[in-house]
Amino acid sequence: FSHLQKKRRAATARRQHLKSAMLQLAVTEIEKEAAAKEVEKQNYLAEHCPPLSLPGSMQELQELCKKLHAKIESVDEERYDTEVKLQKTSKELEDLSQKLFDLRGKFKRPPLRRVRMSADAMLRALLGSKHKVCMDLRANLKQVKKEDTEKEKDLRDVGDWRKNIEEKSGMEGRKKMFEAGE
Repeated sequence: FSHLQKKRRAATARRQHLKSAMLQLAVTEIEKEAAAKEVEKQNYLAEHCPPLSLPGSMQELQELCKKLHAKIESVDEERYDTEVKLQKTSKELEDLSQKLFDLRGKFKRPPLRRVRMSADAMLRALLGSKHKVCMDLRANLKQVKKEDTEKEKDLRDVGDWRKNIEEKSGMEGRKKMFEAGE
């Protein structure tokens, strides 16, 4: 029993060691990522925002202000467009995730039952109102007239079977059968 406890302790210690190693690795990765983002930000700012040099005269200062206002307006328009795209995309994402949730889980599929259904009803259920093909199989069969044979005439003439049995019962019935045989 103590052997099992030692194994469990060793497994737990190993698990803890792996967990701490993974956390340390994750921390270093996050730091690297933050540093890379900062470098990317500095490069972007250096490219898009040159250092400001203030001119001495009033007219040049007004020109600079007009340029800055035009740039602010264009950046604001870009920001607005990007914001609208983001809202639209997030809405689509939300709708799709809701559909996925609906399809995946919370609805339980009911147990299927056998249903007697004609071929017409089945096609109507599958195709909806588009169904125009008639699957009446009896309509395609040939019509055949029956020829009256003597056996069928005899069967029709006999009528009720109870009467026939009563007639043939007893000695008279046997006598009739014997006479009919002759």
